[in-house]
Amino acid sequence: MAETALLNVLIVLMILICAGWVSLWLLKPTEMWTRKWKEAEDRLRPTFFGYYGLNFVVLTFPVIALAIVGSVYLNLQLRKTRRRQGRKAFSAFSNPVVVNTLLGTLSALEILVVSLFVLLLAWTFYARVSNDVKNLMPVKSLKLKRWQLTYLRIATRFGLLAEACLALLLLPILRGLALFRLLGIQFEASVRYHIWLGTAMISFAFVHAASTLFIWGVSHYIQDEIGKWQKTGRIYLAGEVALVTGLIIWITALPQIRRKRFEIFYYTHHLYLVFLVFFLFHAGDRHFYMVFPGIFLFGLDKLLRIIQSRPETCILSAKIFPNKAIELILPKDPKLMYAPTSVIFVKIPSISKFQWHSFSITSSSSVDDQTLSVIIKCQGSWTSSLYNLINTELESDADQMKSIPIAVEGPYGHPSTDFLRYDSLLLIAGGVGITPFLSILQEVTSAQQSGNKFPTRIQLIYVVKKSQDVCLLNSISHLILDQSTDQFHLKLKVFVTQEHQSGTTVRELLNEYSQVEAVDFCTDSPSYAIHGLESYLVMAVIAGLSSIVFLVFLMFLSHIFVPNLKIKASAKASKASKEKNPSWVADLIILSSFFIAIVCSSLVALIVRWRRLKKETPQISEKHVKSWQPSSIEAEGALEKHEIHFTGRPNFQDIFRELPTETGGSDIGVIVCGPETMKESVALFCRQKSQCFNIGAKKKASFSFHSLNFTL
Repeated sequence: MAETALLNVLIVLMILICAGWVSLWLLKPTEMWTRKWKEAEDRLRPTFFGYYGLNFVVLTFPVIALAIVGSVYLNLQLRKTRRRQGRKAFSAFSNPVVVNTLLGTLSALEILVVSLFVLLLAWTFYARVSNDVKNLMPVKSLKLKRWQLTYLRIATRFGLLAEACLALLLLPILRGLALFRLLGIQFEASVRYHIWLGTAMISFAFVHAASTLFIWGVSHYIQDEIGKWQKTGRIYLAGEVALVTGLIIWITALPQIRRKRFEIFYYTHHLYLVFLVFFLFHAGDRHFYMVFPGIFLFGLDKLLRIIQSRPETCILSAKIFPNKAIELILPKDPKLMYAPTSVIFVKIPSISKFQWHSFSITSSSSVDDQTLSVIIKCQGSWTSSLYNLINTELESDADQMKSIPIAVEGPYGHPSTDFLRYDSLLLIAGGVGITPFLSILQEVTSAQQSGNKFPTRIQLIYVVKKSQDVCLLNSISHLILDQSTDQFHLKLKVFVTQEHQSGTTVRELLNEYSQVEAVDFCTDSPSYAIHGLESYLVMAVIAGLSSIVFLVFLMFLSHIFVPNLKIKASAKASKASKEKNPSWVADLIILSSFFIAIVCSSLVALIVRWRRLKKETPQISEKHVKSWQPSSIEAEGALEKHEIHFTGRPNFQDIFRELPTETGGSDIGVIVCGPETMKESVALFCRQKSQCFNIGAKKKASFSFHSLNFTL
């Protein structure tokens, strides 16, 4: 009871913090806020706390506090027994409402949040522009006509809209300190919010810059203003550098480049450091505090991920499938538990010392507590290099294969297993999108054996281009074959779209591609098992500590390098002091304080990591390496109910119509992982058949839609 009460208190606290931060954005454009805020800054300016501390505590810290309280909440949740009951009220909001090729699949909750954010942007723009028009003052350095001055003010306010998008831009891509995990949204799903915000930010910034340049051009001031690095105020040159950098990042992140030239996308995305620094110089410290929460948490999250991926582990063994896919078996700490559909990020230094790639985990920690496995399809230069590396080792005549070091981040995934709450499951996979379902099926088997609630009927729709792709089902072939129990029923439907063949059964196809080449690697070199992330409580403590260190050094450095006037100083003297100190001094103080806070947090995180490894993680020994033997497929009657179809795609209309009868379940979970066109088709039929869109119909099957991503 006490733990439940504490969780409820934390939920209320998070709601209050979130409401308070949103209120700041609503009040900030008003004249009342400007007047009251200036009075508060003037009162605190002569103190050691200063207006710097005020800006950080009021504008920045609420989001950091939300991350800290959220981490404590998630830590308490992990200590409780996994809940199996459904959340049907929330399912209605998570089901697709809009299915569009351009926008993708949108739920009612997503539409609501996006609409509120658009209203916030509209309010900010309206309030700022109306105040500007009412209090229009000429620019001393520019002799502009009234319409030019009005247009310039409007262009400036587009920059504020870009600022609002930047404030949220980095929050969806947090991994360890993930705020979206509180809503049950995983990193790979929240990446699209990052894409939306990035596109909106660049669009607003481009309009802001293009309109400003237009006014400078028509007034013949462009040569004088475009290269200015002012001592105080907005630094135009810094804004131009930030815009060009942002455009390079955005263009190279377009799907056409990201999917075909991933290396270009990956390396140019690291220009975010240049973009953020020059944005700070352009906008100034006061505007930066509103966008600083995401930057602060992202920097801390990045630090914890780098430390967590050290030291490197090694690949225990690998399997090479006939379709040029590879399964890597990695060692893990027996205490490391993860949920199905979790992902890890891996880096193999022998291929690239900088590139990280994400892959879905195909194993289940409930089934195997010693190893973790991922399946990687050979589709790009990095994966091709990995395939060639392992294939070369396999073809060599050496008695023992050399060790292949690998760095691992994660696993990242929601701690709950909500899919177990459904009466039945419909799993739809396309190509390598089968990988998260392999772990789900193993988890269902484990739940059945342990007596927990689990879906009694599961239908797996697997769409592949070539018949040899069914070899990826090898790890669950025993589940497909062994249907002896009456409690768990799995039906497989395979659709081979690019081959003409008749009379072939699922059993024959599995037999034909069941032979997989395996190789065991040397583990003599010192290495550690995958230990996973630090606990949520440790991350909360580190985030709190880094915030305190940042605030202390911010006030200390500001007191030294930006000396404040005494309390009785006159307004004229205060103005002279401002002109004496360049605005970029305050910007450098923020950067220096942030750097010191990150260094201190690094030391704490390294100590915690070292103590954890020393206390709990033994080095890998040969006893952890298990030689793999291909499974034998001999069952006769077990596969009769499974289906295989050639030269055709699944008819989802028929599948959704027949599914309630076949499964007998009233609460059906629909999980899809594959190409976007497949997701959109499934979402469309799921929306049509969902109970929330059939009001008044009794005893109708309820379909709950969930989408998984196997590529980012």
